[in-house]
Amino acid sequence: MPDSSLSVDDYRERILADIEPLVAYQQPLMDTLGLAAAEDVHAAVSLPGFDNSSHDGYAVRFAEVATASADAPVHLPVVGEIGAGQANLLALAPGTSAKIMTGAPMPAGADTVVPYEWTDRGIAQVVITQAPSEVGEHVRPRGDDVREGDLVVAEGTVLGARQLGLLAAIGRATVAARPRPRVVVLSTGSELRDPGQQLGHDSIYDGNSYLLAAAARAAGAIAYRVGIVPDEPPKFLEALHDQLVRADLVITSGGVSQGDYDVVKEALRPAGVWFGPVAMQPGRPQGFGRVGEDRIPIFTLPGNPVSCYVSFHVFVLPALRRMMGIRPEVRPSLTARLTHDVRSFPGRRQFLRGWYDDGSVSPVGGAASHLIGDLAGANCLVDIPAEADAVAAGSSVDVLLLGD
Repeated sequence: MPDSSLSVDDYRERILADIEPLVAYQQPLMDTLGLAAAEDVHAAVSLPGFDNSSHDGYAVRFAEVATASADAPVHLPVVGEIGAGQANLLALAPGTSAKIMTGAPMPAGADTVVPYEWTDRGIAQVVITQAPSEVGEHVRPRGDDVREGDLVVAEGTVLGARQLGLLAAIGRATVAARPRPRVVVLSTGSELRDPGQQLGHDSIYDGNSYLLAAAARAAGAIAYRVGIVPDEPPKFLEALHDQLVRADLVITSGGVSQGDYDVVKEALRPAGVWFGPVAMQPGRPQGFGRVGEDRIPIFTLPGNPVSCYVSFHVFVLPALRRMMGIRPEVRPSLTARLTHDVRSFPGRRQFLRGWYDDGSVSPVGGAASHLIGDLAGANCLVDIPAEADAVAAGSSVDVLLLGD
């Protein structure tokens, strides 16, 4: 990548051109929740697999009960009972009935079910006081839901609870999907301390690694949060290379700006990782490349918490979605009406924190990149074009919902 300012779209396109989907394989159903199917799945069986009762009642021939009423009930002998998974009565002789439970298969010769509520619930003989309205009433026919050979899950479908339930119902124990990317998250900074530790007069708690690891997990990845790395290039490189064995992608935060202690840039620029400005606010300093013998992709994000979070959603999340085969890779935005005037930075695409509700969006807090309290109170990012220096209340703006 050239060492010059890039637009958000150009930078993201270059990243996605460098990222390949992970290799798909057959996985147990529950392991694929939130992943995209990597195959078309066709039903090997019909649903239901046989004609069955939708009510507890009596299996009968419609013609034999069509005239039943309270004034002229129909009396039929009961020749047996059919329970779900306990179907010993396979056929019904003319002029007889059989007790049948919900989900139990219809016996040959029967075409209708009379619910208990229309009978005296007799055991040896049943008295039917209400007639069904048509043949097949209260019967779920074979293939009424899914027919054998139907396409039930298309390649690329994100597998949720409903899709997994359907796959199990048609007898699939596994489905092809790409694995969850293993994401290693490192925070750099000698001033950082883990939550729970004592702070010094010049130290701060490390929120970024939790922020990024949680965002990666919410995106469907497996996140490994690594301990804090001091501002020393040899120690950073040692920590990084120790983690590459379990990484499909690495995210760092901090050390990519123009300061004297930008350890990430100092350590990785000789390895060919690109560093440079992207025309956005927050998140202007960015870095991307590959490291290690296996050429693992690495994103080097800014250290301010809002900057690294916005950078994750704008650049890292599309890469993770590409690795998992989830489309579209760039999540679609919504259009909303802006409730207040906002000012922007001409020449930089701005991502403001906002609160989206019923077609309107209100800015949350200021534009500064350290305001994590405001970030926690937002549910979207308001996308202000680079050419705008101000947007008036009532204008339509693009909004990226924060799904996590």
